[in-house]
Amino acid sequence: MNAEQRVIVPLDVPDQESAIALIDQLPQVVWWKVGLELFTSTGPKILEVLKSRQKRIFLDLKFHDIPNTIAGASRSAANYGVDLLTIHAASGIEALKAATEATQEGAAQAGVKPPKLIAITLLTSISARQLAFDLKIPLELPEYALEMALLAQEAGLDGAVCSPQEVAQLRQTCKDDFLLVCPGVRPTWADKDDQRRSLTPAQAIIAGADYLVIGRPITAATEPELAWKRIYEELN
Repeated sequence: MNAEQRVIVPLDVPDQESAIALIDQLPQVVWWKVGLELFTSTGPKILEVLKSRQKRIFLDLKFHDIPNTIAGASRSAANYGVDLLTIHAASGIEALKAATEATQEGAAQAGVKPPKLIAITLLTSISARQLAFDLKIPLELPEYALEMALLAQEAGLDGAVCSPQEVAQLRQTCKDDFLLVCPGVRPTWADKDDQRRSLTPAQAIIAGADYLVIGRPITAATEPELAWKRIYEELN
């Protein structure tokens, strides 16, 4: 994969008009991420916009619920023909298995290719201290992220979302056919924002990431096109 196919840019905007403006401003971007804010605002309309422009879609809704509800949501999401779909590993093995089956069913009913289902190990905004003191989880953070990834792999999921700092360990343990998607990637020249466990794009790829989610360093830049170009050049 070349750099262009590895970088996913989030459409973290409040409405369809802003999303289209950003998509048009960055025609070189192949992958776009649609998260909770935009999907709640526009529903599937924004997915149709992206498809009409031949873009690849990461539908990042982070399902986290009981198995029956997750199965229904995954079945519906698979109808859209998106490329990647997320679910929290902490939903448990039954929910993960239910999502895997339902995703295949939903895609088959709609006559589309099923999305790759990837598990959220731990949100990149959470620090080791928060994991221990706020969430009361007794494992060290890298160990917890690895356990969540292994749970997802056992349930038949295609991959996991993890911070760049856990990616090397996950790649080593989960092997090469398990997709690893890293948000919280920050070039050296960009602000860290609310990311606690970050690496540069090149470091994350070397560590074993398949895809990088890079948002504000591009979308909040004075000239987003130049920021994109700079990251693209760094990766090549």
